This record gives sequence, structure tokens and C-alpha cells, in this order.
Amino acid sequence: AAGVPGFFSPRFVSPMFAVPGTPEAMSFYDSAPLKDTLDALIDWDLLNTGPVRLSVGAVDVESGNFRYFDTTDTKIDARHIMASGALPPGLPPIEIDGRLWWDGGLVSNTPLTHVLDNQTGALLAFQIDLFSAATERPRTIMDVMAREKEIRFSSRTRQVSDQVMRIRKDRELVRKVIAKLPPELHDDPDVAALRAQSNEDAVNLVHLIYRANAWEGGSRDFEFSARTMREHWEAGQQAVAETMANAQLVAHNIETGTSAAFDLTVKPIFENTVRPE
Repeated sequence: AAGVPGFFSPRFVSPMFAVPGTPEAMSFYDSAPLKDTLDALIDWDLLNTGPVRLSVGAVDVESGNFRYFDTTDTKIDARHIMASGALPPGLPPIEIDGRLWWDGGLVSNTPLTHVLDNQTGALLAFQIDLFSAATERPRTIMDVMAREKEIRFSSRTRQVSDQVMRIRKDRELVRKVIAKLPPELHDDPDVAALRAQSNEDAVNLVHLIYRANAWEGGSRDFEFSARTMREHWEAGQQAVAETMANAQLVAHNIETGTSAAFDLTVKPIFENTVRPE
């Protein structure tokens, strides 16, 4: 309820009693402190002109349309970062060029399609899933609240990933069949069209999935204490270490130009553990 310093602070007046149409009436917290934090920590010139491309997703509050703000066509600043994480009703929408924007995760919690739409060669992609699609059956109402959010936020991610890899596998199969055709069919217009349709570079998608601590419950989408963030970072480091220790499968696919998706962690990270006092 007290907010997080440098991130968001509680509003003194409940949005239930604020003037309709004002920012105060549209969220429980004020995210203005986040702008100061971002401006203090980020070199915006380097971000926009440097060698690393950045894309952040947001959804237009009024039209419901989703878009990516991308450094290739937009000068990114604190507003775009804040918009991509403005999850209602906790945080307010962010105004950019006269439009209000919410967290793009309301529409899609993964930028995978955007990455693949802009693919220019063989690709190794790491997809960070903050909500696990699979876990144990809930036993309490707190478990139910947590599980509802896990399904809501992870289902779209897994659906997109599965669909992308299924299409890739189908196209890979088409290429293999075309390669087996007799020479007299290689220049057939239909075969040429099919070859062009199925031609693409390989992608290897590595999932890094956060498995929640049992104590987190349904607060995981807004609980950003320093202790929680440290535990998340530690879980991420462990997941990366376990993935790299079993990365020979990914390496083989890269060498052979094969597409596949992987979750190479040996065991769930911090799953069903009890938070120490």
C-alpha cells in the first residue's frame, strides 16, 4: 500500500472519489516517480542511436489497438517505457502524442512475433516468462488468485510460441519434400511459389520460465520490493546457468539450421518453497 520508492506512490485520494477523467481517477497509484528514475539511469541518446534495438509494446486505451514503440522508427523516452508497464488499475495510463497507453501485456505478453517479423538471419531468441503455464493444483483461495494470473499472463505467450514453432516445423517439412522432388519439377511455378513461401531462416527459442515461490500468491504482478527483486534475479541467474549447462541441443540446432523451442532448466526454480522469516 505504501508503494515503491522511485517507482510508484499511493494516491492520497482514492480513485473512487477523484474527478472523473483525471489521472487520479484512473489508477490506485501514481507512477510519476518512475520517470525520474528512468531519466536518471538511462542514456536516452545511446538507447536510441546505439547498436542494440529496443521494442516495447503498449495498447491504446481507447481503440484497443496494440503497437510496438521501436527505436528504428520512434525516439524512445521514459513515456514509452512507462506505457509498456502501465498495468491497470494499479498504474495509470501514459499519454503519448495525445493518446493514452496501457501495458501491452493486456493484449500480448510476448514480443516474439515482432522479433520474428523482423528476423534477418538465423536467430537464437531467449524468451523470459515471468508466469509459469504449468504448476500444481491450487489448494487455497490465495493459490487460486495466483493461478488465475499465471494462466492469464502465460497462456498467450505459450500459444504464440507453440503456433510459431508449429508453422516453422511445417515449413521445414515442406522444404524437405521439395528437395526430394524430381529435377523436372524444380522449375514448376507451383513448386517455385511453395519454395518461396516456405523459405525462412531457422530460429531456436529458449524459454527461461520463472517458477514462483509459494509465498508470493496473487501479488506477483505488483509486488516489487527490493527483496522480491533480488530473489527474481537469483532465480534468473540459476535458470540461465542450468540452461547453459544443457545447451548442447541448442548448439546442434544452430549448426544444422533446425528450428526448435527449449526449456532446458533441470528442475523448477524456487517452486513450492517457503519464504524464510
